[in-house]
Amino acid sequence: MMEKTADLCLRRAGEADCKTLSAIAFTAKAHWGYDAAFMEACRAELTFDAGRVKAEHIVIAERGGAPAGFYSLLPGEAPGCGEVEDMFVLPAHMGKGIGRALMEDLIRAARTRGLTRLEVDADPHARGFYERMGFTGFTASPSASIPGRELPRLYRAL
Repeated sequence: MMEKTADLCLRRAGEADCKTLSAIAFTAKAHWGYDAAFMEACRAELTFDAGRVKAEHIVIAERGGAPAGFYSLLPGEAPGCGEVEDMFVLPAHMGKGIGRALMEDLIRAARTRGLTRLEVDADPHARGFYERMGFTGFTASPSASIPGRELPRLYRAL
């Protein structure tokens, strides 16, 4: 899968992209001002290996030939439901349409798989982005990395 428009290219991630995905995730998360202890607690969750890249549907956005962001889509727990596992855009590319392009591609991929609903545990700083993309809140979820922290659980019907 490769979609290209002007200087933006969306392509499926491969095993050779593990370090790039991990760097994007860590850099984008750190952008929100989290302290070193928080970021270290999140390191495992933000690290990609070959097994994870094979198991997940991951698409990288490149602008001008350089990585700018990515998403990963997983099957959800309920039939017809998909999980936005990751959605990260490098700070230098935020507000420039990368997130929207990734979300539009993610929605196409979800519909192609017959999904009718997307869910996400959103970083609180990303909640506004997801709401602009048509997601709405319905509950909270415990953080996988930080005990006692809750994340907004959002959904969008397809």
